Order: sequence, then structure tokens, then C-alpha cells
Amino acid sequence: MNFDTLKEIDSQNMFGVLKAFPEQIKNSIEIAQNPLKFKPFNKLIILGMGGSAIGGDLLNTFYQLSSSERELIIIINRDYNIPFSIDDNTAIIASSYSGNTEETISAFNQALKVTHNIIAISSGGELTKMANDNSIPVIVIPSGYQPRCAIAYSFFPMLYLLIHSNLFSQTEKVELQSALIELSFKIEQLSTHYSQIRENNSALEIAKKLKGKIPIIYSSNSLYPINLRWRSQIQENAKNCAFGNVLPEMNHNEINCFSFPEIFKNNAIVILISDPSDNKRNKTRLRILKDILNETGVETLQISSDSNSLLTRYFELIYLADWVSYYLAILNNIDPTPIPLINKLKNALYNLEN
Repeated sequence: MNFDTLKEIDSQNMFGVLKAFPEQIKNSIEIAQNPLKFKPFNKLIILGMGGSAIGGDLLNTFYQLSSSERELIIIINRDYNIPFSIDDNTAIIASSYSGNTEETISAFNQALKVTHNIIAISSGGELTKMANDNSIPVIVIPSGYQPRCAIAYSFFPMLYLLIHSNLFSQTEKVELQSALIELSFKIEQLSTHYSQIRENNSALEIAKKLKGKIPIIYSSNSLYPINLRWRSQIQENAKNCAFGNVLPEMNHNEINCFSFPEIFKNNAIVILISDPSDNKRNKTRLRILKDILNETGVETLQISSDSNSLLTRYFELIYLADWVSYYLAILNNIDPTPIPLINKLKNALYNLEN
């Protein structure tokens, strides 16, 4: 593999987008500094799909693990309909990168009938127009990205909405600022490392191991957003099957599935993702799971981060997934940017309505 190969396959320069991710983080934090905040609330519902929803998942797990307040219930709504539990103590974030996600627009329309304690995050589209028409504040993020490549823009504005709404203590806010410094430094380093086509590029080496395989990602539930990110990036960028589950639930059922069909076991590769914040028993479960899978002949890879802050560890694992899926796309000789089957489905739905 060389840069000429990348240019031949990567028609829309996803390589450049990934390499510039440190700048996206900086820019998203600058955008997030706006003074917007919600009226008092104790429940947050995030309307979103795909990359926007994963940003919400990431916010939820990060808040639960890093906030001493923990008075907030966060619900990620991936559907056309809003939950029945919306009341006067509910705040809503409507997040759609394009602004044209039909499930989010449908839920947003319903939410408007119940409350105006809503803030939208979008680069434009119908969602922005509807928000403006209804005097709903909009955090405007840059257009021109594939939604899955804009995860910093979907996450940091949400995080700062919680910060501005005083859902982190003063001490935690100071710790967050230190974490952001560490995060920026680490992602800058990784951008240089992952963008070099050479033998010690860890993202490229993992992609080579995944080539021709079915990746199955296992982690604790606290790493669910990271787990989902790995699966979805491999699916969308590399057009490669990928599946996953979380511990301890997986230990009660799925652990028993590696016998048949034999072709599955021979072509599966299990990625075990761990974090220092994992429950002690889940750490033990992951270690034993690895031994059991290896005994049955299933290949395993272990992935973790040893950075100081939870925020840095999360984005380090996300960034690795992005690069691994990119290099796997190149090894699969497939352009990482186009998503033809998703667009085919959207067009079919549109044609049925019109």
C-alpha cells in the first residue's frame, strides 16, 4: 500500500479528513463556547440517528462516569416518535448533521407540540429551517463532511450545553479543561502516526488483521458508544460485516455461539476493548473470555488506551476505529466515502412518499 493507491481508491479524500481531525476537535470546541443553555431540567432527550446518535451515547456514558452530580437522565431517541415521558422538566437536543434526517425531523415536529426547551445542532437543511421558524436556537456546525466523519461536531456542542447548564461541578469543569488539553495533544500525535504508510502504523496493522475476516467487538457496557463506533465505521467505510455486544450480557448467551457454522468461527476475529474505568468483574470477565475464545480457536485482538482522562481515552479509541476502517476499505479495494446501499434505501423511501 502507498499514497498512490490511496488516491486511486479514496475518491473524496477521507484520508485528509481523518488526518485533519485534530482541527475538527479544536473548531468544534470553539463553536461549543456559545452561551446557549436550557431552562432547568432533569431529563435530556437527544433526537438523532447514526453519527449524531453516537455523539449522544458518548455524552451519556461520559456524563455518568465523570459527573458527581448524576442528577440527569439522558435518553437517546433513534426513532420517528418521541418518548411519552417528555414533561416540563425535559430538555431536548435535536441533532442532525445534514438537517434532513427524516426520523429526527419527525421527532422534532412532535417535540415542538410539547415543549420549546429545545436546541438544535445542524449544518443546515430542513431541521435548521424548522428551528428558525419556531424560534428554536440552532448551534450551526460546518457543512461538507460525511456525518460519520463529524463526530466532534456532534459531541462537543452537546457536552458544553451540559457545562453551560451547570451539570458539572466547578472542580469537574477544571478537570475537563485539563482533559481537553491532553486530548488535543494526543490526537495531534496520533494524526501523524496513523497517516504514515509504514509497518509500525498500528491502525494499518490492525486493518491487515481484519482483512477477509468478520470483526466482532466486545466491551463493557460503559464502552458501548466506542463498541458501536467500531462496528458502524467498519460497516460504512470498509463495507465489511461487523458485529458486537457488551459484557456482562454477552457472557450469558453469545459466548456459546462459536461452534456453528464452522465457517463462521474460522473467519471471525474478536476485538476486545477495555478501559480502566470498567467494573472490576467485567475486567475479569474480559480476560477469561479471551482465554476461552482462544481455546476454541477464535482469533482475538485486545485494544485499550492508557491516557489519563476518560475523554482522551474515548476519543483515542474512536480515532483508531476511524483509521482502521479507512485502511480496511483500501485493503478491500473499496472507496470509503460513498454509502450506495444507504442512499438506495433513502431514495426508495423518498420515491414511495412522492
